Amino acid sequence: MATLPPERDVMAQLLEGDFALSRTDLPAASAAYGRAAELSDNPAVAERAAQLALATHDTAASDRALSRWQQLGAKPAQLAAMRAELALDRGQGEEARKQLQLLVDTHDADAWRDFGRVLVNARDSAQAARMLEAVATPDRLPNDSEAWLAMSELGDRLGRHDYAQKIADGALAKFHDARSYAWAGQMRFKAGDKAGAKAYFGKALAKSPKDVHLRLAYATLLGQSGEEAAATKLLKDGPQSPETFAIRTALAAKRNDRTELALIYAQIKRAPDETQANTAYLAGQLAELLGKPDEALDWYDQVADGDSHAFDADARSAVVLLQQGRSEEAHAAAQQMQMDYADQPEQLRRAIVVDAELYMRERRFTDAADAYGRALRVTPDDPELVYSRGLAYAEAGKVDAAVADLRHVLDLKPGDVDASNALGYTLADANRDLPEAEQLVKAARDAHPDDPAIADSWGWVQYRLGHLDVAAQTLRGSWAARKDGDVGAHLGEVLWKLGNKDEARRVFDQVRKLDPKNTALIDAEKRLHP
Repeated sequence: MATLPPERDVMAQLLEGDFALSRTDLPAASAAYGRAAELSDNPAVAERAAQLALATHDTAASDRALSRWQQLGAKPAQLAAMRAELALDRGQGEEARKQLQLLVDTHDADAWRDFGRVLVNARDSAQAARMLEAVATPDRLPNDSEAWLAMSELGDRLGRHDYAQKIADGALAKFHDARSYAWAGQMRFKAGDKAGAKAYFGKALAKSPKDVHLRLAYATLLGQSGEEAAATKLLKDGPQSPETFAIRTALAAKRNDRTELALIYAQIKRAPDETQANTAYLAGQLAELLGKPDEALDWYDQVADGDSHAFDADARSAVVLLQQGRSEEAHAAAQQMQMDYADQPEQLRRAIVVDAELYMRERRFTDAADAYGRALRVTPDDPELVYSRGLAYAEAGKVDAAVADLRHVLDLKPGDVDASNALGYTLADANRDLPEAEQLVKAARDAHPDDPAIADSWGWVQYRLGHLDVAAQTLRGSWAARKDGDVGAHLGEVLWKLGNKDEARRVFDQVRKLDPKNTALIDAEKRLHP
């Protein structure tokens, strides 16, 4: 049985082209599709060959593929669009303009959409802007507000703001529709005319009061103007969607308005099934905020595997389980995540970190360090993971391991402020290498002089060096800036050593209320009352 040699077999060339694409080898894919186009009578093959040749900037191959596509019956609008792309790629401005004019003059249903696509993808944005102004003139634009607004938006994107304003004003005068008013409002807002923007959006809403996208755009503008109450009212009073629920939640959470959060949650629970499915993760967050952990778990369980929040929903489920005292289930959930994402290194890394953070919350610091170590086997020498493991080792009292990790972070990221501070603090807390500890924390303090955590480290280093007055002054400032248990424990110990025992006891009492199991407090009391 006779068979065609591969170079004469259309299917073989197409398979070779697709295989090359799977390897992201565009030149090889273009060559294979070019050969296939010469052998095939399918215009789609020639079109694909032209696209790949253009992507590889192969002028000769592009010309051959376009000629073949034309032979096989390509639409004039398609050919003009592709030839315009080719001319722009070659820097041939006059030819590009000619082809773009031919494109829009075909009056094809997709002509203006293709026109915009060609210019958006152009490598030279200045040249694209000149083509836009030359071709997309008011006398050539169709009787379609979508096309006018698309050209105005494109002009704004390409930095031709005067052109964009002219086309926007023309669309408003010609069509008087909701979208034209809304875009005019956005243009006014960008120009700093907030009153004018609101007036135009008001007219847009009067014409289309139930348009969810329009209300979202106006609410975003109001939020950016600081009018959060007005934005909330606008979204609250009309039809609801996953997007309106999300923005309303963000605004209410920013104000810590639990009444509004409860209302949003109740509305989601009454929403249609499709809306609930698309807001399951948001509903879980709301349930958590409202103190309904069991309901939060139910919502997180409903987040679909393909949802962009699927990973976060699993992570939050593990945290909620831990908060309920269900430690084994929490870690089982984290381990299931590691199995689910075993073939995705970045997600696997994140899943292991979830497990490590659960251990940190439980003060199981050795287990946390082991978990960070597992993550480091997935992404070796990841500075963030090495740093986190170093902190876990320090909390576990494994000072040598902690110091080694934190030094390694500084090898990976010389001068890193967080690592410098953490290493300096760890050395001071272990009462060793104090000159180096002082130098490290000073470098961090010079970089971030107002950071209360770094101030705490500086105060603790000074205490270890015997500079009690300096330590007390620094730690008082840090404690006043942030009521953190570690800072309070350090301040209390310094005050006690200075003889201010009554004040020290008051500070210790405050720390106990904040964090009864605070390690720094426990260690301080052991040192002061052996």
